[in-house]
Amino acid sequence: MIREFKPALKFLGIFVGVYLALNLFYGWWISTYDRADPATVWVTNQSSMVLNWLGEDTYAKPKVNTPTISIFNGSRIVVNVFEGCNGINVAIVFVAFMVAFNGNWKKMLWFIPLGLLIIHIANLARVSGLYLVAEYFQQYFYYVHKYAFTASIYLIVFVLWWWWIEKINRVSIRKALSSAGQ
Repeated sequence: MIREFKPALKFLGIFVGVYLALNLFYGWWISTYDRADPATVWVTNQSSMVLNWLGEDTYAKPKVNTPTISIFNGSRIVVNVFEGCNGINVAIVFVAFMVAFNGNWKKMLWFIPLGLLIIHIANLARVSGLYLVAEYFQQYFYYVHKYAFTASIYLIVFVLWWWWIEKINRVSIRKALSSAGQ
């Protein structure tokens, strides 16, 4: 019976191992900062630039004694960006799947960076969109932040995985599920 599930168990083992290793490293890395980590600062500054391109008058500024960056409109804080908003956790899930799924390493060497770039751009759109919702549709902020934008970024990750399995590796999802991790 275990032989039947060996590919799936191998996939899960590799996925969990890579996921835990990357999360432990990331957790250690962010714990070395008493303020916002560089990734959160980077994403917040880029989101503010996107908003300025869209005609908003914004700037990003770290909050004192907290690991948070605020995006301001004038002297008013519109949104606070925390560590969990920088997209790294989503990127870790993406990379863990890619490594666990296995496949052609030459293709993986270009697909993983491409996927990370797509996730980053989607996350900039998410943070910028959350600013716009907070600024103009504040009554919807909680639901958009908690559900709509979270679902949309994970949908992008699922599409990337589908693209990797079906289009890049040219394996059907059914076949992939029956032989994952081999």
